[in-house]
Amino acid sequence: MGQHDTQSDRKVKEMSQEQKLLKKGEFFFIYDTDSMLLLEDKTKRGLTVIERSIDEKFGTEAEKGMVHDMDGIGHKVGIRWHFPKSQFSFEDVLKKAMEMEERYRKIREETCPD
Repeated sequence: MGQHDTQSDRKVKEMSQEQKLLKKGEFFFIYDTDSMLLLEDKTKRGLTVIERSIDEKFGTEAEKGMVHDMDGIGHKVGIRWHFPKSQFSFEDVLKKAMEMEERYRKIREETCPD
């Protein structure tokens, strides 16, 4: 690894060696593991995982971290979602990833206009 690699870049390289990268978006990765499809939010990948619990929005288990707003209030956010292949197809996971991608693009357009 080069001296300019960040910790999150190393994490992605480690994950891609352990799991097969199926799809890479601007804001997400989808990996294939033996029994799961793993959706990772690129914007949250540097966060420390503080819990694993069911994410009701996605209907599956998620690794969650903490972000703090301008008032110092902490909010739990999803970092990675584990979709069992027995319940979710690649297309199901890709649809969720594309919804995430669209949400981040809208935020970027609103906060960082050209």
